[in-house]
Amino acid sequence: MNTPISFREAFFYWLRLGFISFGGPTGQIAIMHRDIVDKKKWIDEDHFLQALNYCMLLPGPEAQQLATYIGWLMHGKWGGIVAGVLFVLPSVFILWLLSWMYAAMGNIPSVAAFFYGLKPAVVAIVAEAVIRIGRKSLKRGLLVSLASLSFISIYFLKVPFPAIVFSAGIIGYIGAGFSNSRSAKVNSVASSRSEKPAWAQSVKVLIIWLCIWFLPIILIGLWRGWDDTFIDIGVLFSKASVVTFGGAYSVLAYIGQQAVGHYHWISPEQMIDGLGLAETTPGPLIMVNQFVGYLAGYHHAKGLSPASAGMIGGFIATWVTFVPSFLWIFLGAPFIERLRSNIKLNSALGAITAAVVGVVLSLAVTFTGHVLFPESSVFDWFALSVSLIAFAGMQYGKWPMIPVIIGSAIAGFLWKTI
Repeated sequence: MNTPISFREAFFYWLRLGFISFGGPTGQIAIMHRDIVDKKKWIDEDHFLQALNYCMLLPGPEAQQLATYIGWLMHGKWGGIVAGVLFVLPSVFILWLLSWMYAAMGNIPSVAAFFYGLKPAVVAIVAEAVIRIGRKSLKRGLLVSLASLSFISIYFLKVPFPAIVFSAGIIGYIGAGFSNSRSAKVNSVASSRSEKPAWAQSVKVLIIWLCIWFLPIILIGLWRGWDDTFIDIGVLFSKASVVTFGGAYSVLAYIGQQAVGHYHWISPEQMIDGLGLAETTPGPLIMVNQFVGYLAGYHHAKGLSPASAGMIGGFIATWVTFVPSFLWIFLGAPFIERLRSNIKLNSALGAITAAVVGVVLSLAVTFTGHVLFPESSVFDWFALSVSLIAFAGMQYGKWPMIPVIIGSAIAGFLWKTI
């Protein structure tokens, strides 16, 4: 750390970041690097990369975890809490309003027309994500094979997403023992919080954050019973927060399996709409979980008004999605150097990333089918045209994501109403 930073200055920076963090994890990380390393010089390049490398090893939203980690570096646990909370807080309220409008007014022709145009843009965004992640991850033939097996397993055989993740991790861990690759170079930069890891402190952190994580679920169970829809929401997204290696696109396949196929809370088309809404708001793309939780509560929770039930469902989904990130950071940061130098661990996580490519590909294929054949037998040429234009623009013209989404929504509105 070059110069002391006041807690007040950091607080207002993280608050501002929460309102401008568009562009998905890549854009959000780029914004933090530009501000924190280049402009403000709060931490140096090595510190930033060290924090980023660790967050890439974790399940969950890496950009929010990176903000939490840097906040912890600067001001301890309260700095981490403030950074992590403010990074997502604006998007929580924005997406809550959008979710309510969608649930209450989604059947109005003019609103439905906007969402009609939004769907092809989402198909293009997910397809572009498959290529982007694949280029970065599939460096060897074994990883390409893992991605292919992952796609076949989840798309054709309906293998649960967690099973795919853990199987890939085991393959990668075992395969590291037969690899001649050297361990990655580890920066020898002393952490500003270089205290030695203490197991007693780690146990304390684990207990505290597990209690915080599951407190709303316990309170809901005592209030409404343990077979309630809200309990299912809390349990599902808690499981998702543990296995979501690879970011929001990977968790969408798992949530799609469960929320659409198992619980029947939402339709595939609604999942696509939720992803589009999440793309238009600041904060992590994994905020789509709040949308799913909102609709699950709005339509399926009994004994409450739909708006109240939706708010509770969205809150629980958001809570159990992001609270685990604080646990991973506060528990694991003191051990970061040991983790980064572990060859087998890095190999396992590389295999998991490759498997995620196959999972995201299955998501792209599923979304494309529902968008191009909205009525099973009727092919939608307008959706195909918009998807191809949006994909080509982002892939080759480097069009920003937000204008693509807005332009597609407007095109759909005009096509349906004029």
